[in-house]
Amino acid sequence: MSHFNRRDFLKSTSIIAGSTIIASSPLSSVFAAGTDVIRVAVIGCGGRGTGAAVDALESGQQIKIVAMADAFKDNLDSAYTNLQKKYADKMDVPDSRKYVGFDAYKAAIKDADVVILTTPPGFRPIHFEEAIKAGKHVFMEKPVAVDIPGIRKVLEVAAEAKRKKLNVVVGLQRRYQTNYREAIKRIQDGAIGDVVAGQVYWNSGGVWVRPRKPEQTEMEYQMRNWYYFNWLCGDHIVEQHVHNIDVANWVKGKYPISIEGTGSRAHRTGKDYGEIYDNFAIEMTYDDGSVVYSQCRHFEGTHNRVEEAFQATKGRVYLSAGNQAVLWDANGKEIYRHDAKGNPNPYRQEHVELFAAIAKGEYKFDNAEYGAYSTLTGIIGRLACYTGTVIKWEKAIQSNISIMPEHYAWDALPRPLPDADGLYPVAVPGINTALYI
Repeated sequence: MSHFNRRDFLKSTSIIAGSTIIASSPLSSVFAAGTDVIRVAVIGCGGRGTGAAVDALESGQQIKIVAMADAFKDNLDSAYTNLQKKYADKMDVPDSRKYVGFDAYKAAIKDADVVILTTPPGFRPIHFEEAIKAGKHVFMEKPVAVDIPGIRKVLEVAAEAKRKKLNVVVGLQRRYQTNYREAIKRIQDGAIGDVVAGQVYWNSGGVWVRPRKPEQTEMEYQMRNWYYFNWLCGDHIVEQHVHNIDVANWVKGKYPISIEGTGSRAHRTGKDYGEIYDNFAIEMTYDDGSVVYSQCRHFEGTHNRVEEAFQATKGRVYLSAGNQAVLWDANGKEIYRHDAKGNPNPYRQEHVELFAAIAKGEYKFDNAEYGAYSTLTGIIGRLACYTGTVIKWEKAIQSNISIMPEHYAWDALPRPLPDADGLYPVAVPGINTALYI
């Protein structure tokens, strides 16, 4: 967790199109039964897992899904049925390789060359650790953890993946999106000077709610509604807004030294929304004195805004996930406007590049490090708002406060529990700060 690791690793490695190119070290390209088929296991079979599996199957390489795992059998069955309809020739998942339960990931990982990790993010550190321990390449969705001990675990495992020359791609897909790559390359080449300020946003109407069923244990209810519990999701500043926070860190080429902010439950306040906030506003201060303002909210019926803007000594830039990117000089003259025609889908592009490298026997991708640090930025932002304090990066990263359950079983109790009215405890700034940091 040194100064070097946090702020300078981007400068000490080659950055090509947003991906950390470690080396073109040759790897074994012998896969299933001595063929060129790359065997893939999908761990987490919800909508994102199914989507990632499709992107892998459409990557242009010889790929077969050979194992699937999920805590819930209905999730696995649904994903398998949907994939089998269109990709029957690329599916080789007999019942014996359909694994269900909290430990299902261990068996599925053994069957594959590449592992897709798309469970709720609270499980990411232990699943990532198991995959790298078993010598597998990894695609894992963002965020990569929900608390600081989890971040340290991911960084530890990332170092082991690097030592073993195992490719790791993280689903921060803007790093694989053409307009972001082209614009940020120009920024890093000095087109608008030094970035001195920025604003990043993910303001939207929120996500799904799954009503409680009488037969559910507390563990099952929280697992089904994972977005509303920090041990599974990390709150939406971490789970969703990490995309925009990562863009800020990418543009700056470093990570903030301190974060402060405010947030609350102002709109989504009922028992269906667990323990998370519905709005955050933070300021991320970097070591050069620059400040990036970050805002995210889940308010139905209000203006949506998902984009980034940065101001620099010689100009400014506007970016958005809708394939927009515009740079202006200090006089307001447009110096670059991105042409989105023919741009690949960034969700697909992540897999195209990952599986191309694996098929060629190349070691090219170590996304876990920047994935961990941008996730950590979001976690510190959450903690700053929950506590109402200014949190220094160097202090935060030493925290040993885990929010994960002591063990995983359907009759086990997660840490947040509802009161008699079905309401969960919610962080109040200035109160019980020691619970959070």
